[in-house]
Amino acid sequence: MSAVVAADFDARMMAIALAMARRGLGTTAPNPSVGAVIADAATGEVIARGWTQPGGRPHAEKEALRRAGARARGKTMYVTLEPCAHTGRVPTCSDSIVAAGIARVVCALPDPNPVVAGHGFGQLREAGVEVDVGLFGSRARWVTLGHILRQTAQRPFVQIKMAVSADGRIAHGDGEPVWVTGPEARADGHLLRAEADAIIVGGETVRRDDPDLRCRLPGLQHRSPIRIVFSPRSGLSLGSKLARSAAASPVWLVTGAASGQTDAELTARGVQIVHVPEALIGIAGMPAVLNTLTVKGITRLLVEGGPSLWSACLAAGVVDEAVVYQSATAGPAAGRTVIANGDLAGYFRAFGLRPVFTESVGPDTRHVLRRPIR
Repeated sequence: MSAVVAADFDARMMAIALAMARRGLGTTAPNPSVGAVIADAATGEVIARGWTQPGGRPHAEKEALRRAGARARGKTMYVTLEPCAHTGRVPTCSDSIVAAGIARVVCALPDPNPVVAGHGFGQLREAGVEVDVGLFGSRARWVTLGHILRQTAQRPFVQIKMAVSADGRIAHGDGEPVWVTGPEARADGHLLRAEADAIIVGGETVRRDDPDLRCRLPGLQHRSPIRIVFSPRSGLSLGSKLARSAAASPVWLVTGAASGQTDAELTARGVQIVHVPEALIGIAGMPAVLNTLTVKGITRLLVEGGPSLWSACLAAGVVDEAVVYQSATAGPAAGRTVIANGDLAGYFRAFGLRPVFTESVGPDTRHVLRRPIR
């Protein structure tokens, strides 16, 4: 196989591994979602694919090895994150790769976790396994950013989702849904929920809109994230959709001062109350609140609203990605919040985010803006 053909094959296999990693997003916290592919470079055959399983184990490498069986010997593994090498009750991924007879490992990213960093690659090389690192590293970093930030910044990956009219207006409800965009864009937004560990809204949004916040895509309802209400006071109504469904799907209330009887009643319904100092409720305290969520295992956080919470996250400089669904039509002027006055790129540029791509979703437009990777 020529060098050009080999490089193209490596790229195609790593693209599959990245797709496998995305498959597990929202299901593996606090572990990262990793993808792995075992392939025969001589014949071009994909022998097995694996991804981190729900709950974080088995890891992707072991899942791919299990599926490949004896056919893994002498083959190449493509994996999106450095295989683990820290010892425990079971063999590490590096141990398993060596034992299976894998001849070469192509990996996108080193693991920033200090108990893994470099040790996985070192163990493989000591055993005679060829190791290549860096293929599609930037793409893998975005998929793995929740894990990376948990290790390096003690916070989760933060993604904002909003829907606006053509002139930059956001609809508000009064206990009933108010939709700016069409069903295709709303379905796409529910996929973001399925890929998140948790979704967070402000207390005012809950009081005004009474959202449910679960994923409603057919076949993915079980992928609903933890639903978090962030409020300066314990203001989650016992009659809200969130409180009524807390026993079926987790709800956390991140709040300041306790409110006695209401807190006890919410807890009895299954709501987990996370008290933080009142001084942390606001822009200055946002990094500390995110650290609290990280300690509790959250690696990917979706911020759905409302404008006060978006603004606090943006002003605190903790937003990594914004996904904005924009309608082709203008919104009604009365009773609506104006965001960006239609200039989305200019609005987000002030907070360090840059446009990455724009695509059509049904009749609407999906804008993705990201903080540049440092």
